Amino acid sequence: MDQKNFAIGILSTTAAIMLVGLLIITARPTPAIASGMTASGGDYVMTVGTTPQTDEEFVYVVSNSAKKMIVYRFDTTRGLLDLAHVVDLSSLHQAGQQPAPTKRRP
Repeated sequence: MDQKNFAIGILSTTAAIMLVGLLIITARPTPAIASGMTASGGDYVMTVGTTPQTDEEFVYVVSNSAKKMIVYRFDTTRGLLDLAHVVDLSSLHQAGQQPAPTKRRP
């Protein structure tokens, strides 16, 4: 009987440890990932993205009427959006309309 009680005690202890481990793993919150999500309304298009090098999160807002793209960086320490960059899309469009320079052969 002592061997049976010892085996039952070991199996019960192992099961309790495994149950606690399972509860710890499943109780952790999973991070919300919105990569690739895009929304548009009227003249605006919004999308989110991250950089794998620095693990920063960005919100990109494109205004079709103003021809500008505004990039906001999410500051995780303060929980705020900071203005990261403003791009004038009309100047990029004009630069894309110019013909590429041709190379002269000697």
